[in-house]
Amino acid sequence: MSETLLGFHRVAQQYGIGLVQPLVTRSVLGTARQRGLAEGHETRTWPLQYQPADNFRGHFEFGLKYERLHFEFFSRLFAGPDGTKIAEEIAAWLQDAPTGSYARRAAFFYEWFTGQTLAAPDTAANVGYVDAIDAKQYLVAQTPERVRRWRVNNNLPGLPDCCPLVYLGGANERAWLYDVTAGVKALDDAYGPELLLRSAAWLTFKESRASFALEHEADKEDRVQRFAAAIGQFSGRMPEPLSTDSLLALQKAVLGPGALRLGVRCSPVFVGQSSLRAQIVHYIAPSEALVEGMLAAVRSLELRTRGAHTVARAAAVAFAFVYLHPLTDGNGRIHRFLLNHLLAADKAVPAHLIIPVSATMAGTAQGRADYDRVLERLSGPFMQRYADGYRFGAQRTCPDGVVTNFEFTQTQDAQHVWRYPDLSEHARYFSHVLRQTVEHGMAQEALALRQYDSARAAIKNWVEMPDQDADRIIRSLQQERWNISHKLRKAMPQIFEEGGIFYSLHPHIVAAVRAAFEGD
Repeated sequence: MSETLLGFHRVAQQYGIGLVQPLVTRSVLGTARQRGLAEGHETRTWPLQYQPADNFRGHFEFGLKYERLHFEFFSRLFAGPDGTKIAEEIAAWLQDAPTGSYARRAAFFYEWFTGQTLAAPDTAANVGYVDAIDAKQYLVAQTPERVRRWRVNNNLPGLPDCCPLVYLGGANERAWLYDVTAGVKALDDAYGPELLLRSAAWLTFKESRASFALEHEADKEDRVQRFAAAIGQFSGRMPEPLSTDSLLALQKAVLGPGALRLGVRCSPVFVGQSSLRAQIVHYIAPSEALVEGMLAAVRSLELRTRGAHTVARAAAVAFAFVYLHPLTDGNGRIHRFLLNHLLAADKAVPAHLIIPVSATMAGTAQGRADYDRVLERLSGPFMQRYADGYRFGAQRTCPDGVVTNFEFTQTQDAQHVWRYPDLSEHARYFSHVLRQTVEHGMAQEALALRQYDSARAAIKNWVEMPDQDADRIIRSLQQERWNISHKLRKAMPQIFEEGGIFYSLHPHIVAAVRAAFEGD
């Protein structure tokens, strides 16, 4: 027996809408109201009294009332071959319910996504305004624009060129959304601001190294140091990080003087790998003709969401950026820079403190797999749909000097998902990474630093010496599991060679260092 679909799924079925990212909510007719969740998707069962009229108006209104929104779906639906018919349906809906909030929202969405004007009169001036999307459920613009024609507050986070969707859930569903400010404060309370301040330089370097590790370039020491310097210089200190000038400054700082190409790309790009036999394509970024407009929209996304929850908006901006891949080089590193920058810019963390999220992403095989998996939330289904949409043909030289033979032939169709990705799971992922980094990674670093300080002080209680000598003892004993190496004996015979002036004290020194790290 076949299911009776309701809401957006039924509209998609009626109009033959195929999606890259599937609809999140699947509504079906049943005997009792139920909700099931699995892998980021939900199935809702509705009793007979909820069944809407089996037409566009009935099911679209049902979707707006009860289901997760889906901007790729809206874009494909309104711009599709039945767009004119749907425009007429919305106009008739407005005629029947000129003050209805769902009719007005449908009209607003149609005009916003298509740029076309419906053949319908403006809403009466005495009708109250309604938000385009629920500010209690989604990442939204913090200063909406009033659209007088439909009496709708345009609180969409982005612009038509690029507007990712991030679902936050209701107030009782947000336990996943990490309070990074409280997490850092707990560290501060536990270890003290001085300790965290001292760890800042090391955390910055650690973040830089891990960022390169994600690109399999962790051995490029000069590049690691250069990126660390860029993080320290710019994180939290760029008023408009996505402006052309800021991105160029970041590129120069990250890539160094030897960079072949800088600036916004004017050529196609794909993420993949080369083999002796073929090019393997994992993801195709938006076509070069779309880059300028989409980058401007991502810039607007960052501006429009200022004041929203920093974790959600940082994820939306940074992942929208990396999927766009707007620059000739350095996209991955700047993507991860943006995650830290926005935390600091929003004052969620102190400006001097770097949260080494890349270390969590790259520190373990599981971490790297999780990072790849979240990127594949979009790239995986994208490549499934467009597996036959690209080719390697004749070489050509692009305006930015790139010589390429790559061609993507389905830009018109792909733009719906490029412009309107659902990044809800990306926000959840980033929140999880932050929690792991602060409560485990950074806590361990702070504890290690405190233990190191204690070990150094314990050594000096027995023998006064410069810090560098104490540090040598600590490192050697740790590496040798509290045994005295031949190398350490030769380096410091006064303490560790029989007959040395402090030789009688060496058992006390070893015990004190061990106790600092392992406890009494």
